[in-house]
Amino acid sequence: MTFEVLSLFPDAFSGFLNTSIIARAIEKKLLQVQLTDYRRFSLNKHHKVDDYPYGGFPGMVIQAQPIYSALTEILEEGNAPVVYFTPQGRPLTHKILESYTFYKRIILLCGHYKEIDQRVRDLCVSDEISLGDYVLSGGEIPAIAFIDGVSRLLPGVLSDLESANSDSFSDKGLGFPCYTRPENFLGLSVPEVLLSGNHKEVMNWALEQGKHLTETRRPDLKK
Repeated sequence: MTFEVLSLFPDAFSGFLNTSIIARAIEKKLLQVQLTDYRRFSLNKHHKVDDYPYGGFPGMVIQAQPIYSALTEILEEGNAPVVYFTPQGRPLTHKILESYTFYKRIILLCGHYKEIDQRVRDLCVSDEISLGDYVLSGGEIPAIAFIDGVSRLLPGVLSDLESANSDSFSDKGLGFPCYTRPENFLGLSVPEVLLSGNHKEVMNWALEQGKHLTETRRPDLKK
């Protein structure tokens, strides 16, 4: 899979792309992440991309032209969904991440400042996604979360895909508590059922724990 990322700050991705699971997936050629600074598409001699909004509102708005020109060049290589990260978008869920695993190529558009010009959204964007009910300085953090969330669901990215299939939200509920060595830590012991070797009882315990956490912490997930 290839992620085409448009951002004013491509260096924000450097640590993420060179670390842990994503770095190994790129090394194994399971992933490609192409970073494009759409500032270089600006027609302004100083590569300025923002301007004051019409209507006299506070803040600065990124102009349509640099983004549109960058997208036009990228889309010459073939059609792909264009995802824009904005608080106005639909909340990101596990189901959405799963739906994007079927694409070979995804374009991620990171805004900044107050907003981007609505006209480029109308012309080019196929999906708008929000990371949550809060505002960030730009779309880079949501894009990183999206890349990570989609990538770990792809075959070969995780050493054990079954681990992802048992994570929170994979079955619309929360996951279960996990334990590892030592068996006793500061007087707290591992639940006996996990030491029993009885696979059926262990699975029943995990299901019940996940169900309890979902009902007490996120009852909305079962609606």
